[in-house]
Amino acid sequence: MRRMFRRQIRKTLAQEVPPILQEANFAFDKGEYGRAAEIYERIAQIADARGGPRAPIFYLQAGRSRVYAGQVVLGMPSLRRGLELFVQRGQLQKLHNMGSRVVMELTERGLTREATEIESMLKSSVPSMTVMETSSAHAKKPILPTHCPSCGAPLRPDEVEWLDNATAECGFCGSPVCEEN
Repeated sequence: MRRMFRRQIRKTLAQEVPPILQEANFAFDKGEYGRAAEIYERIAQIADARGGPRAPIFYLQAGRSRVYAGQVVLGMPSLRRGLELFVQRGQLQKLHNMGSRVVMELTERGLTREATEIESMLKSSVPSMTVMETSSAHAKKPILPTHCPSCGAPLRPDEVEWLDNATAECGFCGSPVCEEN
């Protein structure tokens, strides 16, 4: 009964997902990182021009796609822009979570100079970043599906906006996503 109720809520609240976003997520999942990067960059620029709340996430995904495609020089501006938008909007917890992941991914790929550059940017943007409250990160969150059922974007419990104890909002399309049972 509970599962059926959640499905009904999800269908009711789910937003119309643009096909271009689904295409970008699909290309990324297939390993077509160059193609995915081009699409994410277009989405990010449009969202940024409109002041859209998801622009930083699209820039970060465009940058990640470029890095995965081996186009680090092209990816770094997108990574920086996504993080800068979090700073401008005062979204410090998102800046901390996403910035830490970017640094970790760059370091894992052997891109220490780029990781250091992003780390410096984070520290200069928010001097108290090292003492950022992480109490919410330590709280046990429900297990989410690995990808959004609406748009196919990757879901990470520490990077989504939680609507309640069992439902998160996809950062890419805004659809509610319920915990897996």
